[in-house]
Amino acid sequence: MLGDDIFALERPPLSQSAGAEAPTSEVTLPERKRKRSRKKKPRRQPRYHVVLWDDDDHTYDYVIAMLLEVFGHPVEKGFQLAKEVDTTGRVIVLTTTLEHAELKRDQIHAYGKDDAIAGCQGSMWATIEPVGE
Repeated sequence: MLGDDIFALERPPLSQSAGAEAPTSEVTLPERKRKRSRKKKPRRQPRYHVVLWDDDDHTYDYVIAMLLEVFGHPVEKGFQLAKEVDTTGRVIVLTTTLEHAELKRDQIHAYGKDDAIAGCQGSMWATIEPVGE
């Protein structure tokens, strides 16, 4: 059949004695396949910060509960982040891919008002920004 000899390795002639060493042949990948496989490195997606902004309409308890529910931050971490947003005006609560950051920002916006504050109008404010800015 046509093409059957493609996979055949070099074999010594039948007349060669059994004790003599057979010539060896090296089977290697074609050069272009090796080069192509070296070039392919997974590229990381750009990273984005989810930034929580301070206001006077939400209690520490609200911020801690929201961070626990939306991000899974334990109470201790939630308290640290609540304290930082209160003292500095903003805090990064998560660094992730753009799509995930947008989801988390939207979840903060949809979380609802703080029932412990009578004049609370709604959820806290959050934005996303590229890492490095």
